[in-house]
Amino acid sequence: MRTQRQVVDYALQRRALLAEVYAGRSGVMEVCDASPYLLRAAKFHGEPSTVTCPVCRKEPLTLVSWVYGDELKHAAGSARTAEELARMATLFVEFSVYVVEVCRTCSWNHLVQSYVLGTGGLRSGSSQRKTAAE
Repeated sequence: MRTQRQVVDYALQRRALLAEVYAGRSGVMEVCDASPYLLRAAKFHGEPSTVTCPVCRKEPLTLVSWVYGDELKHAAGSARTAEELARMATLFVEFSVYVVEVCRTCSWNHLVQSYVLGTGGLRSGSSQRKTAAE
């Protein structure tokens, strides 16, 4: 998406956590703790990835994008598909997206990336949404 900014990649944290698991310093049950809500979001809103689960190695991971922001009101804290994110990026000034990888087999989950989407005030005045009072 062209409006994606302030991208943070969590690959180093992921690698360190997996090294702890592979070395036996962290248990599999400690890292495979996805909530039922996250697993459901992966099923209905997730995007399949090409990366196989690093813990169980049974299936490809699913990427789930969560949105947060004051302007989103009731939609904040919900999972969204890539198509929904693209549409929301044209409607809202700024909101944060957190991408979580999830294994639906063993419940592995980890934050992969975060970034900010939105128009950032770049829209022309005529296309901006207005409140009822305006």
